[in-house]
Formats: sequence, structure tokens, C-alpha cells
Amino acid sequence: MALVAARVSLPSEAKRGEIIEIKALIRHPMETGYRVDARGQRIPRHIVRRFEVAYDGEPVFAMDLTQGVAANPFVAFTTVATASGELVFTWEDDRGEVVTVTKSLTVTG
Repeated sequence: MALVAARVSLPSEAKRGEIIEIKALIRHPMETGYRVDARGQRIPRHIVRRFEVAYDGEPVFAMDLTQGVAANPFVAFTTVATASGELVFTWEDDRGEVVTVTKSLTVTG
């Protein structure tokens, strides 16, 4: 199953120094590897291992995920609007699939 893009929410514009909230919903089954299907066969592990966010090229958030995280993980964090630039959201699963989403932020003032 190929990874699909996350839903990412952040303001398109903020004042310099303002704290902004960023939210991401990662669409992924987060299969633990412990469950079995209707035939009694083990469903292979398939989880997002790493989620990272860079703001204007600098890392601002990162987390490692484990099989204890539910399907379709929701992540919210804050950062300070320092300059106009791009936020790059990247996540990789344990099968080596990588998804990147880029959003722009305009900083005024």
C-alpha cells in the first residue's frame, strides 16, 4: 500500500514572532504486526517510523513512531513564525516509502 499525502493545516500568513499551530493527519494503517486476518494469517507490520518537519530548511519538529500509535496518526505542534518560507513535512514508513508535503508560510511585520 503506497502512502498517501497527509492533511496538513497551518495559517498561510502570520506576524513575525507569532506562535502558530501546525496540524497533520497522516493517513496510514499503522499495522502492528500482531493482528491476524480472517484466515488466521499474521498481518505484516506496516507503520510510519519517522515524521519530520523543516521550516525554511531548519528542523522544527521530529518524532519517532512505534506500533503503539493508532491508525491515521494526528500530530499537532507549535512553532514561531520567524520568516516567510516553506514548511516541509516528511514521513517514512518501515517499508521505505517516503511522503513529502510542502506548505508555504508568509510572515509579515
